[in-house]
Amino acid sequence: MQTILEYLQINSNLFNKIELSVFILFFLLLGKIVANRVIRRKIDNPKRKYHLNRAVLYIYTILVIIFVSHIWISGIQSLTTFLGLASAGLAIALHDTIANIAGWLFIITRKPFTVGDRIQIGDTAGDVIDIRVFQFSLIEIGNWVEADQSTGRIVHVPNSKVLRDPLSNYQIGFDYIWNEIPVLLTFESNWKKAKEILNRIAREKAENLSEGAQQQIRCAAEKYLIFYNTLTPIIYTSVKESGVMLTIRYIVKPRQRRTTEELVWEAVLDAFADESDIELAYPTTRFYTQPPAPATGMHKSVG
Repeated sequence: MQTILEYLQINSNLFNKIELSVFILFFLLLGKIVANRVIRRKIDNPKRKYHLNRAVLYIYTILVIIFVSHIWISGIQSLTTFLGLASAGLAIALHDTIANIAGWLFIITRKPFTVGDRIQIGDTAGDVIDIRVFQFSLIEIGNWVEADQSTGRIVHVPNSKVLRDPLSNYQIGFDYIWNEIPVLLTFESNWKKAKEILNRIAREKAENLSEGAQQQIRCAAEKYLIFYNTLTPIIYTSVKESGVMLTIRYIVKPRQRRTTEELVWEAVLDAFADESDIELAYPTTRFYTQPPAPATGMHKSVG
């Protein structure tokens, strides 16, 4: 063994550090594997199982950094001096890596979102399915698919983006969003009758969706300045180029937006089909012809 170490130009002190590091890594990895197997066998809830597996991974990573760093830095008299010398090079060479770790620390401490939340960061929106040290993953929604439905793609986002880009959480603090359905009628339609019909449909299909929202607002107001005077559905009237616009506004949970919109539209189409004086508008071109002007002037009669 001594001959091999001399051939590889490795002194006994360095070899002892390598040997101890390998032993610690093996021991910690074995503990991680055992813990994951226990979780897999004992826990049935997928969400709880995921969070426990994440906790085991974080503990494993932290212990590896602590023990291995202690072995390799123990010979340096001042850890502060060592970090000072290394920080400048690390800041340049590992700028993105450090930024991602800082973003990860921000995510796990401040919790701007957790696994299962629906968020939008920059131009990317989706449901959070995983959070790791350098990136988090989303099931994408929107893009070419309408009404916030899933596209099926998994998007991996660097953690550093939470420190740079605007972040919207559909669920944190207040688990509801406002949705609007515009209904455009022709100018000749009886818009007052149509508004009464839409009010009735909105109460039937969407009023129950606001149940529980008031309690959430009271809880959210303790942390955020969120106040809504009216949570029940309401119809707004406006005029557009092609007709009279009646907009149905109601509160709904983010993942129910498309389903409720379908129910409301089907009820609207059925109700308007029975009304001869209500018609949906669409872009049209109208032509008007002016009748010819009557002939003017005096005609002499020949006798």
